[in-house]
Amino acid sequence: MSSEAPTAEGVLEYLIKSIVENPDEVQIESEGDERCTFSVTVADEDMGRVIGKRGRVANAIRTIVRAAAVRDEIEIDVDFVD
Repeated sequence: MSSEAPTAEGVLEYLIKSIVENPDEVQIESEGDERCTFSVTVADEDMGRVIGKRGRVANAIRTIVRAAAVRDEIEIDVDFVD
């Protein structure tokens, strides 16, 4: 877990692992100081589930994680890595 944004990272991990077929292959890396960026990697067959039609699922995940980041008092970006 990231020491900068533990609440946001916990919410992100829970959401992603709930959506995918292979939760063991979910990897979340964080970087940044003032603005934290989470890079999410999932199995190839799960990427479509995480992105959703027209990116709707991905945008919903970003919105929820940014709301959770308010508790951590930090700004968050979420990137989905192929």
